[in-house]
Amino acid sequence: MAELPKAEFAFPGPLRDQLVAAILSGAKTSTTGLMIEYERDGEPLPEVGDRSVVVDSDDRPVAVIELTEVRVVRLGDVDLAHARDEGEGFETVAGWRAGHERFWHGPEYRAYLGDPDFTVDDGTLAVVERFRVVRDGGRVP
Repeated sequence: MAELPKAEFAFPGPLRDQLVAAILSGAKTSTTGLMIEYERDGEPLPEVGDRSVVVDSDDRPVAVIELTEVRVVRLGDVDLAHARDEGEGFETVAGWRAGHERFWHGPEYRAYLGDPDFTVDDGTLAVVERFRVVRDGGRVP
């Protein structure tokens, strides 16, 4: 697993712990990042078939995931299936959006971007991914 890139969901802490637990339980099979993150970090967009190591809040590897779908969409075009498959209990796109805006408009995310006034709108580009767990704690399904 050491040769694979890390998949870090949110920042270390309670939210990451919740998301990692949802991945391990099978409830979380999709995720959303913003295009601005890839631009800021100078990273290429992920591709179907890419694998990465999911790490917990203590930076310990807990699973390997493989991307099964990658799309770039406007935030205003995220659909209910994607929102539900994020495994955070969202039953509406509006609920999903509100939860994600709390994260993206939060001080930690804004500090990461170096923009204390950063906000998203319907036109903000998002990278939506679907994935499957290919190894969980050393087991291959």
